[in-house]
Amino acid sequence: MSIRIILLLVVCLILGRCSAADKRPNILVVLVDDMRWDEFGAAGHPWIQTPNIDRIAREGVVFTNAFTTTPLCSPSRACFLTGQYAHTNGIIDNTARDKQSHELMTFSKTLDQVGYETAFLGKWHMGNDDTPRPGWDHWVALKGQGEAVDPKLNVDGEQQIVKGYVTDVLTDFAARFVDKERSAPFLLYLSHKALHPNLMQANDGSVTSIGEGGFIAADRHKGIYGDKVFPRRPNAFVPPLDKPALIRDLGKGLPPLGPETATAENTIRDRSEMLMAVDESLGRLMDLLQSKEMLDNTIIVFASDHGYWYGEHGLSDERRLAYEESIRIPFLIRYGRAVKAGTRREEMVQSIDMAPTLLQWAGCSLHPYIEGRSLIPLIAGDTTAWRNSIRIEYYSDTVFPRIDKMGYEAIRTERYKYIHYTELERADELYDLKNDLYELKNLIGDSSMSSVLVNLRRQLKESGN
Repeated sequence: MSIRIILLLVVCLILGRCSAADKRPNILVVLVDDMRWDEFGAAGHPWIQTPNIDRIAREGVVFTNAFTTTPLCSPSRACFLTGQYAHTNGIIDNTARDKQSHELMTFSKTLDQVGYETAFLGKWHMGNDDTPRPGWDHWVALKGQGEAVDPKLNVDGEQQIVKGYVTDVLTDFAARFVDKERSAPFLLYLSHKALHPNLMQANDGSVTSIGEGGFIAADRHKGIYGDKVFPRRPNAFVPPLDKPALIRDLGKGLPPLGPETATAENTIRDRSEMLMAVDESLGRLMDLLQSKEMLDNTIIVFASDHGYWYGEHGLSDERRLAYEESIRIPFLIRYGRAVKAGTRREEMVQSIDMAPTLLQWAGCSLHPYIEGRSLIPLIAGDTTAWRNSIRIEYYSDTVFPRIDKMGYEAIRTERYKYIHYTELERADELYDLKNDLYELKNLIGDSSMSSVLVNLRRQLKESGN
């Protein structure tokens, strides 16, 4: 027996016993940036055309109540990859945590060590250092936020500028990886720049516009939604007068939140047009997998790092807050061998649940450092002892002046949401989601809610341990 095989067996025993069968599934993760949970056809959107995302929903499982654990780019990405909360993995904000991101205990490391061929493509965004990270055999990373057109890429350690629209460029790399002849299963992690605006980020987390700025769609999609009006939720344009953290006078000349500060229609249309290339990319990869007779043996995960504001509470860019529009995400899985087509689950699931789910499907036992839960029993209909609350957390940064010193911990149950601001006094919020789905009435001062509040505070404290 060769030394390499012996080492491989040892790794399996230490990191989690894994099946050596050639029938282990391939894995394709498609992560979109800033995409809302209601921003595609199968979610009920009346005019956005997403036939390939809708196909995943039709042929797989849709989690209708999926949430990010931290609604911010870098922490969310680390949570997906590690199955850990930000307070555990240490990626708590968008500043350059280069060294930490090299040390993350990602599920890709485990799969790579047990024989998977692994590839990361796109927006890493956990530190501005774009050099290859451990656990990836093939590495194609954008620098920071990346550019929408002619992106600068680190391709396996070499800097390149590749001509073309960024979504198409990344899809070309993805297609070449899928099309390779191989005897081992693969993990392909495609992390799109879309739907993020064209920005440059500094090491301190601050951002400035570059090039055209804004949300840039592929030329072939520009203007296709030019006469459309996005259906707004009832809390759009409503000034948040009962939310102390948002109505503070910070002495910075900021206008009060309301209709004038809400997301503009042209921004929403630009985002929708940007999504079209993402949907085409998904379709191209699914068609390739089908042509190679690999589709049903490939787990396809489609998700987003967090949501985006369309004027709810008068908000636009400040997508770090704990309201539903920011924390809810699309989360869909297609796996022909194990997931019944047309499955819908309404239980609360989180971004940290992806890593243990994929590891278990790959035949690996779960590691004690993982804080998420495998979704496999839930997909099969077993709701025994499933969670009845989720934790959301955010650590302050200084990118948006309005939310300066607004770090928080939040607990959300099926009915209630409690937000505790860790840096502000007398700013907490409490919502009854059953009677106030749009979070328009803060009940924190309602004496009839005192017992509910005590219970939520206890749950919040326990969730952080």
